[in-house]
Amino acid sequence: MQPKIYTFNQHEIDHLLIDSDALYVLHKLANAGHKAYLVGGSVRDLILKQTPKDYDISTSARPEEIKHLFHRSCLLIGRRFRLAHIRFKHKVIEVSTFRSGDNESDLILHDNQWGSPEEDVMRRDFTMNGLYYDSATHTIIDYVDGWDDIQNKLLRTIGDPLIRFKQDPVRMIRLLKFRARFGFEIEALSKKALMQCRNEIVKSSPARILEELFRMLESGSATSFFYLMVKAGLLELLFPSLAQFLASPRGEEVYRFLKTVDYINQNGGKNLLERSVLASCLLFPILQEEMNQQFLNHSQTPHMGDIMMLTSTVIKEVVTSSFTHFPRRLSSTIGFILAMQYRLTPLSGKRHCHPKLLRNKEFIFALKFLKLRSLVDKTLDDTYSQCKSQWKQQVKHGFKRSHPPVHSPAHHLPNKDSEHVPTH
Repeated sequence: MQPKIYTFNQHEIDHLLIDSDALYVLHKLANAGHKAYLVGGSVRDLILKQTPKDYDISTSARPEEIKHLFHRSCLLIGRRFRLAHIRFKHKVIEVSTFRSGDNESDLILHDNQWGSPEEDVMRRDFTMNGLYYDSATHTIIDYVDGWDDIQNKLLRTIGDPLIRFKQDPVRMIRLLKFRARFGFEIEALSKKALMQCRNEIVKSSPARILEELFRMLESGSATSFFYLMVKAGLLELLFPSLAQFLASPRGEEVYRFLKTVDYINQNGGKNLLERSVLASCLLFPILQEEMNQQFLNHSQTPHMGDIMMLTSTVIKEVVTSSFTHFPRRLSSTIGFILAMQYRLTPLSGKRHCHPKLLRNKEFIFALKFLKLRSLVDKTLDDTYSQCKSQWKQQVKHGFKRSHPPVHSPAHHLPNKDSEHVPTH
């Protein structure tokens, strides 16, 4: 099969937008006599005039040959799918060898069968991610009509979507992820296959699913993504308690948090919010609802012990009913963040935060979440300012904060007065 070739005059990809270390890896592989192309999301993003978050390279070089070329800066990882990670300080360029193999069976059992560029691209998920960029000739190489699909804003699987989703059910989440990020329409057969295969999602790796969900919370498109996950029935299979809450009238409160998080992640550069803070956006409205039902609606004011027990119960119920569980340390930090909100904004109206709590290394996360709440609810702005000032006084008096530093993303959150900040 002959690929379609698109020249610079057609794609207009500016070399200056491509990471210099990625270009170095491509150049070194090519000089050693190997084919080497940028592939996947980086090519897609460059076509869409967006800056890629990371760069993947596919090459004819075998893993051992890559190791020989890059020596100590290269780390070979994986058994079932052998990859090379080329390290540049804190940055990693991922390099994979062209693969071949059966693309029509329900499961891919052999990943280290070397192949051609065409065979390799046929194993990828969506046509928009199936393009190569040859930096030597400044051309895009297209075996799957991915260029046309990007121009037409269309999401389409490479191959039969029924087979592709059964091979790797996480692709269904990725389909909705790209729908949320780019606003592309889902091609009819892929949309039908999503409905037919959605129960297959529970055959996935829980760790991979959790990672995809957190990446979407960090993406700037979380609001649309969770809406699509609920609509497709996938969230109900993975996080039934959360899905049920999102489908209720109170679910709008979660979406208000997600809209604010999206704004921050779209405008905050590399300063992403911690995952414990992001997960708290999903759980705090549920905790508030439980607080109302068990105490406030009965004119009862819970003590801090009651609040901590209820917080633990809510986290446990959401997590234990879920297909994928949060790591224990993450759950502990989320619990601290949520319970601390009732110290910072007490139900009794009398705020008193002991200096010992301010010195807790996780207090900064609770403060960040309070800032998020103040962006959602402007009446909390003064409370946030007072808590932040109190915390800064503790910093000024010299207690050691082990994590994170003062220039943490908490201090780069937008002001509620910004005309672009969503507040409802």
